Amino acid sequence: MTAARQRHLPRHREPEMERDFARSPALGYEAPDESGLVRCLAHGFPSPLVRWHFHEEYELHLITETSGKAFVGDWIGPFQPGHLVLCGPKLPHNWISLDAPEGGAAGRDRVIQFRHEPIERAAVEIPELREVMHLLDRARNGIEFFGLSERARLHWDHIKASRGVRRFGVFCDFMADLSQCTDYRLLSSVQMQGVEGDAEVDQINGIVNRITANLAEPIAMSEVAAELGMSESKFSRFFRRSTGNSFTDFVNRVRINSACHLLMQTDHYVTDICYQVGFNNVANFNRRFLEIKGMTPSEFRRQADHRFGGSTVPLNALAPSSLQAPTPTSTGVAR
Repeated sequence: MTAARQRHLPRHREPEMERDFARSPALGYEAPDESGLVRCLAHGFPSPLVRWHFHEEYELHLITETSGKAFVGDWIGPFQPGHLVLCGPKLPHNWISLDAPEGGAAGRDRVIQFRHEPIERAAVEIPELREVMHLLDRARNGIEFFGLSERARLHWDHIKASRGVRRFGVFCDFMADLSQCTDYRLLSSVQMQGVEGDAEVDQINGIVNRITANLAEPIAMSEVAAELGMSESKFSRFFRRSTGNSFTDFVNRVRINSACHLLMQTDHYVTDICYQVGFNNVANFNRRFLEIKGMTPSEFRRQADHRFGGSTVPLNALAPSSLQAPTPTSTGVAR
């Protein structure tokens, strides 16, 4: 491939890393002395907070006004009032309203942010919190919940009005509702599920790592099964139980997921990306992409370009001068 065909798009195509120094109360954030583990945020549209970004915390995001396009990792889809999504740490996201009134939508977003480590440590000693860990594991891909919008709005209001232990208690009640919700969908890439035991986890992780590290190389199920000392039929059952996908579907999804990131982060030609991620002909690549993403690679790239909302000004450039710090360097899409 020639150097000209491998040129990269400007750095601003990468998501911005959001850090604490830019979280000014003037932008809708709670002051540091108002929150502990659980932080509430409310803002409208347009807003400097509406941009393609990621952060270390989980973010539970409820849209209360307008409709438009949501961007979560490599997922692109519609949203409307009541849209409720939990994003995991470092999962890039943005919501762009397409029907905001002339004066904007002052109360579009209700957000809760919280960190992983305190909950993980507490779950070791508090069995009741362990069911939340399964929810947080799924959130790595982004989760859209259905049928919970009214309860979510009430939960947010109660959390916002509470402090201390009472706030944490109301937050746990919200997490319990989300953990027990069965009407949801995962948004970005492939989610592993139902693996039992450390040995199986290691086996599946080894297979996944091999697939992702060698996307352009063919990989046969028979070869992987033989390496694990299994027949093809036994391996097929094992893999489907562990990942929720057949081996072929899983490989295709991983490759399409990688193609999405190349489409979003570079200006490589679609035909080049096809071969970079392991497909051996463009027609098959286009067909699989359409099946999995619901649009062609070219349309995905066009729609993904809207995730910036027409603005590439970093958040810290808009924060009060007292909060300014050197602009952090984004390292790209992190999972």
